[in-house]
Amino acid sequence: LVGCSCAVIALLMLVLLPTGSRFNSSLFSSKHQPPPPILRPPLPRAVLEAAGARQRQQLQPGIVMGVEENIAEVRAELLFGRRHSVAAAVAGRAQRNGGAAPLAAAGAAGSDQGFAVTPPPEVRALWSGLPSAAGREHGEGGQPVTVDKEKLSAAERKKVEDGWQRNAFNQYVSDMISVDRDVGDNRDAQCKSAVYAGQLPDTSVIICFHNEAWSVLLRTVHSVINKSPGSLLREIILVDDASELDHLKRPLEEYMKYYSPKVRILRAAKREGLIRARLMGARKAVGAVLTFLDSHCECVTGWLEPLLHRIAQNWTRVVTPVIEVINDDTFAMSSTTNLDSVSVGGFDWNLQFNWHVLPDRVRNQRASRIDPVPSPTMAGGLFAIDRRYFAHLGSYDPGFDIWGGENLEISFKIWMCGGTLEIVPCSIVGHVFRKRSPYSWGRGNVLKKNSVRLAEVWMDDYGKLYYERVGGKGEFGDVSERKALRQRLGCRSFQWYLDTVYPELFLPRHALAKGAIRSAAGPYCIDAPVSHRETGQTAVKLWQCHGQGGNQFWMLSKLGEIRRDEGCIDYPGSGVIVYNCHGGRGNQEWLYRPDGTIYHVLRRMCLEAAADNAGLLVTACRPGSLRQQWKWQRQAGKG
Repeated sequence: LVGCSCAVIALLMLVLLPTGSRFNSSLFSSKHQPPPPILRPPLPRAVLEAAGARQRQQLQPGIVMGVEENIAEVRAELLFGRRHSVAAAVAGRAQRNGGAAPLAAAGAAGSDQGFAVTPPPEVRALWSGLPSAAGREHGEGGQPVTVDKEKLSAAERKKVEDGWQRNAFNQYVSDMISVDRDVGDNRDAQCKSAVYAGQLPDTSVIICFHNEAWSVLLRTVHSVINKSPGSLLREIILVDDASELDHLKRPLEEYMKYYSPKVRILRAAKREGLIRARLMGARKAVGAVLTFLDSHCECVTGWLEPLLHRIAQNWTRVVTPVIEVINDDTFAMSSTTNLDSVSVGGFDWNLQFNWHVLPDRVRNQRASRIDPVPSPTMAGGLFAIDRRYFAHLGSYDPGFDIWGGENLEISFKIWMCGGTLEIVPCSIVGHVFRKRSPYSWGRGNVLKKNSVRLAEVWMDDYGKLYYERVGGKGEFGDVSERKALRQRLGCRSFQWYLDTVYPELFLPRHALAKGAIRSAAGPYCIDAPVSHRETGQTAVKLWQCHGQGGNQFWMLSKLGEIRRDEGCIDYPGSGVIVYNCHGGRGNQEWLYRPDGTIYHVLRRMCLEAAADNAGLLVTACRPGSLRQQWKWQRQAGKG
């Protein structure tokens, strides 16, 4: 380091010198270890400033290159820590040297756009054509940005279409918005005045991505840094799940290298999927708390402190923020949050996550509208958990592939094994909800495999309710180790979970009839998809019976509802539709009579298969008509 003082050289050597060997345990490691990753830790800001611009340009970003994680090691390293690792040493020294101070003000350090270190022109040129923090004329305060495609040139319209195709959101609009935008402070007044006493733990924020749009990913990182107290944000770990886009290679590395010493990038050697990518990040994290975010989020002021405060009080609490929707088209985000209408997580017997209203039994127990709310399940993308507790619970099931089902698995595990899962109303994070996944895997029914694994391990005899829906178990691998984990942890039964945590869930064992509803006039069954927010737009039709459950699986409740999960067959007077179950009988009350007819109580008419075997009618009852007779499996002793 020509031109540096001896003191600076000594300090640089001290930072880079490993202080011990990597922890290893044969109890948790497999026989075949991958080569140790090459660590290039970010240097403390004080050292960077002292070294001078010429030397700064030679420093390497905090990247672990070519990592292929050994999942078996994750639990050991989370539980016992990576003692004396280079990353831990650097993070500790950065904390002591002021590296944890907020890095928000661009002008304070004499750099541009909030960079901790001013990037030289040749480096800045790498992302000169990409969206930046410059300009705040669009989307500030969470306001919508609308684009009239008819007024765009053909080339610009193609950009809009290509952005939607690649990302399943409006990348064109996102690119118009500053990566440094402020969505405003939409917290409740009580939240703004809340004080979180005592020492709070620090956190590692883990963000996994694959082929993410530049503007959305950077806005997520900027948002975390801008809205988090520096003393609490230990690091941000970006886990690249084998992205292929050029802007996520060197441009991203160089950007984060100069933007903040708190950002590290891990790169998977091959596509791993969300679950294993998160385990990669968790293994390398050094913060006391792991906070998982998706790569298309924006944080609101004060989002972090209430989450860490709950965990500081009890390490077995797992907490999630209130998730505000960022519109996938306009990127608008609500400027107010109504704490009187907080929703909590649930699931249906197809093992799909859903939201439902806060039950009265919970609402009546709250002393304040900003009190944390117990939630039966979580959406899974955004949550915080004590790093030791994550390891104690066995982290994610390493037998899960790619994504899907991991949110229910960890939710069941938290509640049944002695923890609590909460939504914290004073923590608000915006999230872009996409209507489809822009990625394809081509690996068969991964979601079913994952769901069967969680049913086999955690749902006891209730697992068969899921198998009825999906036509059996299929191949799901060995779950003996996960069952042994449950036994070691002394976890409660799934019946306890249903009785105590989620008593509002409709139980199929209470059904009077269930299964496919087959027409006596031919091989056709009543068929309709059911979403979690049915508004009467879904028509109920006939389709050839396939015996696979799914859209042809129905249950008859004691209230006379023909239902699947939260959707009921409804006859408002014209057209047979699916509508959210309301429990008020009326248009949703049916009788399955001994002669096989399905009788609409309010209209005093019968359900009939149309002559073309495509639709359903509700007409005057005609005894003996095969088109009004249905075969449906009655449950013994249920009426």
